Amino acid sequence: MPTACVTASAPDGATHGALAEPSRWVRRWAHLVAPGGAVLDVASGAGRHARFFAGRGHPVLALDRDASALATMRGVSGIETLECDLEGGPWPFTGERAPARFAAVVVTNYLHRPLMPGLIDALAPGGVLIYETFAQGNETVGKPSNPAFLLAPGELLAICAGTLRVVAYQDGFLSEPREAFIQRICAVREVPRADPAQNGGQTGATPGATQVLPVPRYDLAG
Repeated sequence: MPTACVTASAPDGATHGALAEPSRWVRRWAHLVAPGGAVLDVASGAGRHARFFAGRGHPVLALDRDASALATMRGVSGIETLECDLEGGPWPFTGERAPARFAAVVVTNYLHRPLMPGLIDALAPGGVLIYETFAQGNETVGKPSNPAFLLAPGELLAICAGTLRVVAYQDGFLSEPREAFIQRICAVREVPRADPAQNGGQTGATPGATQVLPVPRYDLAG
């Protein structure tokens, strides 16, 4: 039977023990997330990224099937947890939770391919997907080595292309903090922009005319 999803809002006031540092890739692109926008942390574990974004003023929903890991986030202001079997149960954002839209969806060190459409669909217009996980070749240096958990060359890029605007993508080898083959991407669900030709080439809004949004600027400097 699929594991039921159980929500728990984290009350204020408790402390938590030391955790691993947030991913450098996540930190690198966190500035693209709209200030105060809601963040979905998928397969969050004990919440190194949930805590990071909450500390930056974002409300965070942390998903994981490990109730004990989620319990460590009780007392962290700004974090709500959702205990959910991401592989054996239904995608949680259906029914009363649909549609759920987030300013960012964050995934690291986790791959379950059937979830990919749901992750992209969970992005609000302007929302940012920050994804980093293991790739083929990792079986030569350690775990994971199961092909089901390793991205094929270019796979993450192909998943996002055509739907999201890819701001940054890497597919290669890291020697630190341990040897690993990695793919990682930062991609944005862009807000639809009107064709300037439909408005006589003018960018100013006039009654009855289509508003043309400014060209987005995705700061690569961080």
